[in-house]
Amino acid sequence: MKQAVRAAVFPVAGRGTRFLPATKASPKEMLPIVDKPLIQYAVEEAIEAGATKLIFVTGSSKRAIEDHFDTDAELERALTDAGKDELLKSIQGIVPAGVSCIYIRQGEPLGLGHAVLCARPAVGNEPFFVHLADDLIAGNPGCLSQMADEYSSHGGSVIAVETVPRQSTSSYGIVAIDEKDGNRITRIVEKPKPEDAPSNSAVVGRYLLSGDIFSKLETIGQGAGGEIQLTDGIAALLGESPVYAHSFDGVRYDCGSKLGYLQATVAYGLNHPATGERFREHLQQVLADQ
Repeated sequence: MKQAVRAAVFPVAGRGTRFLPATKASPKEMLPIVDKPLIQYAVEEAIEAGATKLIFVTGSSKRAIEDHFDTDAELERALTDAGKDELLKSIQGIVPAGVSCIYIRQGEPLGLGHAVLCARPAVGNEPFFVHLADDLIAGNPGCLSQMADEYSSHGGSVIAVETVPRQSTSSYGIVAIDEKDGNRITRIVEKPKPEDAPSNSAVVGRYLLSGDIFSKLETIGQGAGGEIQLTDGIAALLGESPVYAHSFDGVRYDCGSKLGYLQATVAYGLNHPATGERFREHLQQVLADQ
């Protein structure tokens, strides 16, 4: 019987240098898309998929994330006294009852694989999600829920992938897939040159991994950029445990880039009940004035 996936790991220790100076004193994961920070979208997606243990692998400048998911009694009293019930509801329900938050410090920036390894004491040997908050994916159901459904049918590990232009393979982990075997991954390479890439199926920021990954991450050593690469750990796992590629149903926005962040802001602004209609009119007027 397959274990339910209850733990979700959020590697949030990065400095977000592509968004300086905005991220000098505030984590990139706290950048807002309309009225919620990126990390809240990430948490909501994980909870929708069944996660009840949220594990944040943080750095020294990430206190704002912990504060965001904590209770603010003073703010709640002020909203209550002002009769602002909808705003009060919006901050009280960020972390539902029965869901716990755990914060683990990544002492050194040694790569995504190292960040995931830091979460081992909280995860144990169970299957778990890894969610990169700056990959915002609009889907219904969410990408992690889709992956959990796939995992329930065959077990193993599941990785979200997206087709990218061949010239962009050097920016991603790239996988080779056996379509006759349920899209099982046969090879994974970190940021290959276009001429060396096994395909143009790129790994994006969603993983459902078996606990076996931890022993691989402990032993693989440093990879590209002198970091412990999660991609290398998954590559070591392939020979022992099945790993499947999941082509998700949804639209991905790379909010780690300025352009992707702006695209997400426009898309979510157009779909937001409080802003959609007037924002659409504004954009139409802007285009008409060009």
